Amino acid sequence: MLTDPQRFQRLVVYAYPLTGLLDVENQVGWDLIPGARGCTPESCAFRDHAAELVAAGAAVVGVSTQSAAYRHEAAERPCLPFPLLSDARLELARAMRLLTFEAELRPAHDGGGRRNLLRRLTFVVKDGLVEKVFYPVFPPDRHPEEVLLWLRATG
Repeated sequence: MLTDPQRFQRLVVYAYPLTGLLDVENQVGWDLIPGARGCTPESCAFRDHAAELVAAGAAVVGVSTQSAAYRHEAAERPCLPFPLLSDARLELARAMRLLTFEAELRPAHDGGGRRNLLRRLTFVVKDGLVEKVFYPVFPPDRHPEEVLLWLRATG
């Protein structure tokens, strides 16, 4: 894992709504929700740029409102070198006033039902303070490059 806080100047936290499952279709209308589509490509892009982010002095974590068990499977499948955190009780979302939306999920997605999900955004923490917020995030698969360019420009 690339998250030892002693080794990094910054922490990049990317919030995302939901990691999809293999062989499970997204719920009807998912792709019409602004910012909903692209969670797995975004995570994979952060994975693909992990070494560059480390070289720029940043550790990375992802966060969603999915359960700890669900996000564990999501982190293992694409072999992510950083943790995916669970904010299933919306504690981080409430404390930081993160943007959310409601969606009806299929039972395979963490039990299904109407859920609060995080809107896609990224924030960078340095010395305990939020230094930068990226919102909106589009396109999600190229967003890690945007973060990397900002990290390099700000040193």
